[in-house]
Formats: sequence, C-alpha cells, structure tokens
Amino acid sequence: MGNASSMLTQYDIEEVQHHCNNLFSQQEIVSLYQRFCQLDRTAKGFISADEFLSVPEFAMNPLSQRLLRMVDGLNFKDFVAFLSAFSAKASMPQKIELIFKVYDSDYNGKVTFNDILDVLRDLTGGFMTDKQREEVLSQVLQEAGYTKESSLLLDDFVKILDKPGFKMDVEIPVD
Repeated sequence: MGNASSMLTQYDIEEVQHHCNNLFSQQEIVSLYQRFCQLDRTAKGFISADEFLSVPEFAMNPLSQRLLRMVDGLNFKDFVAFLSAFSAKASMPQKIELIFKVYDSDYNGKVTFNDILDVLRDLTGGFMTDKQREEVLSQVLQEAGYTKESSLLLDDFVKILDKPGFKMDVEIPVD
C-alpha cells in the first residue's frame, strides 16, 4: 500500500477505514489513495513536505509551514487519518484537536499565549498590529476564563471552541 503501482485490496481499504474511525467511505478511501499516489511522485510510499507543497491550496495557506511539520513523511494510512479531521463527518472535538496541534508548535501538549499570537500573526499578516492581536487575544482568553499566563491543554481548547452554534468549516472535498 502506498505506491502508484500497487492496488488497494479490500482488506487494505477496511484497515484504513478502521484507522480513520470510519469517517470515509470505501469509495472515498479509493479516491484518496489515487490522490496520494499522484502526490507521491517518487512512489516511496510516503509524501514529503515538497510533495504536499505541490497542492496549490496547501501552498497558499497561511498556516502551510505549520501544517507541513504535521504531514511531512506520512504514509497512506496516516495521510487518511490526518485528512479525517477535515471530513464533513468529523466531530467538532476531532476538528478542534487538529487545530490544537497546529497551535502547539513545540508539540508539548500545551498552547501558550505566544503560540496563539504566532498563529494569529500568520493568519492576519499586516492587517493587524501586534498590539491589536494581543488585545483581541487577551479579551478572548479573559472571556473564556484564562489569562495571558495560562497554558491551554487540548481539553481547554475543546471547552473554549466546542460551543453550540460555533461552526468550523475545515473540510476538504474527497473526490
């Protein structure tokens, strides 16, 4: 499984389906496999950061460098698991977990004020000053019961973001 010359067996498809908590249908997994093989230009069985950057939507994303650290070297099974957070069937906590990982740049399981500020800087560029970003972030944290000194865990992120009416359009078309 993983290079363009190999085919997915029914067992492979079911194994990948199980690995991604059944968030993709068997047909979607086959489509994802075809896309994976297109990206895996050297048929190594995994996708490098450079290969991910060949996807224009990915390369233009202001968070692409952060995402690259998460996806560099993924095999097909892990590629599908990563994409499962973008599935329309993914739960809000699953989507929030992916976002948490984007913010947790040092992979220590905690997100600090400065971690969030760095992401906001990536997202807003020159549209906001550092002072404006700090003010907005301080206000959001204060409203959620946290301070600039707080280190947020995944559970804190879920508590802040998993609210009725809060929608996250973090989805990708599979076919």
